[in-house]
Amino acid sequence: MTSNTPNANISSANSASSGAGVAGAVVNSSPTFSPLYQQIKSLITQSLQSGEWKPGELIPSEMELAARFKVSQGTVRKAIDELSAENLVVRRQGKGTFVATHHEARSQFRFLRLAPDEGVPHYPENKIIEVRRLRAPAEVARLLEIKSGDSVVFIRRVQSFSGVPTILDDLWLPGAIFKGLTAERLNEYKGPMYGLFETEFGTHMIRASEQIRAVCADDVVSELLSIASGTPLLNVERVSFTYGDKPVELRRGLYLTSHHHYRNELS
Repeated sequence: MTSNTPNANISSANSASSGAGVAGAVVNSSPTFSPLYQQIKSLITQSLQSGEWKPGELIPSEMELAARFKVSQGTVRKAIDELSAENLVVRRQGKGTFVATHHEARSQFRFLRLAPDEGVPHYPENKIIEVRRLRAPAEVARLLEIKSGDSVVFIRRVQSFSGVPTILDDLWLPGAIFKGLTAERLNEYKGPMYGLFETEFGTHMIRASEQIRAVCADDVVSELLSIASGTPLLNVERVSFTYGDKPVELRRGLYLTSHHHYRNELS
């Protein structure tokens, strides 16, 4: 009978010992199984994480992957379906499946949830206020899962829509990953910041966790956003993760919503 288990990379559960009746055997433990397509999904994700297929590149066809892992095309297709739903890969009709990249417009708006009350969503203009290296405060270190006092890159920027300052962002990035990131590089780069992180620092953001609360602008914020002190704002704290659920960015944004709203889709 032909095995339906991918070779070498996926371990099958151990068979029960022939000495099952021996006194003292553990009777409460049981092996944990995952569906085969989930195992294939994990192996494909490992290849994405290792850089075997880089952002924007075409990955092997379902037939090729099925042959590689010694499973059916249907199993591979189900794994690819889940990776596509998680925005790790992108299917293109008649062309194949590609590794997702932040340089695609649809990826940019995955992480920018502020939309205009009227008109078509568009990416804001960036103005870098400050970039410096510092030692991670305890709370920043905790959220980035690094040691307190480790090097982090701190970035403050203002994002404007049609010339109107709308978002004040404070970002903290692990210094060990983002060596060489400077204000000059950020200012000269014209694409989305996550695209720069992906291209030059090999860090692809795949998901984020956010907390949102209402606040009022203080004097510093009001000056940077050209608004009155006390103006209502949305405070959005986001931790972004790369492969392996590793946190690689802490972002605290203040959003002016006089002409915009925060949009989310639940499914």
